[in-house]
Amino acid sequence: MKALIASGGRGTRLRPLTHTQNKHLLPIANKPILHYAIEAALEAGITEIGIVHNADSNEVPNAIGNGKDWGVDITYISQDAPLGLAHVVKISEKFINNDDFIFYLGDNMVVGGIKRFIDEFEKNDCNCFLTLAKVKDPERFGVPEIKNGRIVRVEEKPTKPKSPYAVAGIYIYDQCIFEAVNKINLSQRGELEISDAHQYLIEKGYKIGYSEITGWWKDTGKPSDLLEANRLVLDNIQEHLEGEVDKSSTVAGKVVLERGTKVVNSVVRGPVMIGKNCSIENSYIGPFTSIGDNTIIRDSEVEYSIVLQDCKILNVKIRIEGSILGNDVEIVEATGKPHVHRFMIGDQSRIEVAW
Repeated sequence: MKALIASGGRGTRLRPLTHTQNKHLLPIANKPILHYAIEAALEAGITEIGIVHNADSNEVPNAIGNGKDWGVDITYISQDAPLGLAHVVKISEKFINNDDFIFYLGDNMVVGGIKRFIDEFEKNDCNCFLTLAKVKDPERFGVPEIKNGRIVRVEEKPTKPKSPYAVAGIYIYDQCIFEAVNKINLSQRGELEISDAHQYLIEKGYKIGYSEITGWWKDTGKPSDLLEANRLVLDNIQEHLEGEVDKSSTVAGKVVLERGTKVVNSVVRGPVMIGKNCSIENSYIGPFTSIGDNTIIRDSEVEYSIVLQDCKILNVKIRIEGSILGNDVEIVEATGKPHVHRFMIGDQSRIEVAW
């Protein structure tokens, strides 16, 4: 069994964060999303991993490396254009060779790992195995139609979904999938849709298995999804305090303070993760917040947020909540006259201001 991980695409729904970095490298609980996919494969006993990335950028290969940090062997496969998930599979045929494989979308996260799905695939001798998750907005995904315990149709982003389920971004295949991806045509939006490949397999009589994800699953394609995934991961962290906490501070709940971080006259209520060499002074850090390395927070309050590296939050009078701050962001109190809000904002940014 091999693993194929998709890390391409443009991450348009996560702009402006993705103007400057690949969405699969955005951190959840201070760890790039793509790391979770690699670790899931390793936990399932898979050590041969292919990662498909945008051909015009080596950002993912440079950030991830050859896999030695995990004890796996990573092969990189470049995709010239974002032509759909079935195209990702198609261009990976040489890497897969004759093996079965799990296809994992690198911006998806699932609790409990993936081994149980591989076990079901092998036990039931399937050609294709799909994972399903009940969602509020199935029209955003590929949606299965299920009759008498069988998937009879899969439709991509339907206006009228036939079920409340999304086909989650974790699929398992044997060699039959290459027949499908080489037979289907481009969709109306100019892509080779993975849902069309699944429909091809259904119509040709191949055995399609499925399992519902009963825990949590997240497609981290939107800012709200990133925050929710961050919350879910932080909820399961173990307390680890390497940083310094002075006597006038309170640290409660599950909190991770990395080496070199100092908490002075502040309140930190977990679950919270604070990276290396940070300074938290006269501040409140509330639950479900992750803070990247080398960040300074002074005389401010932050809760349910993701703060990347090298940020400064200084003398902010209103609590920052439900927010995502990119690398090297500064939010500081205005000085001098007139007392105004002053912004430098990139394309597709979102700001809510309270008085």
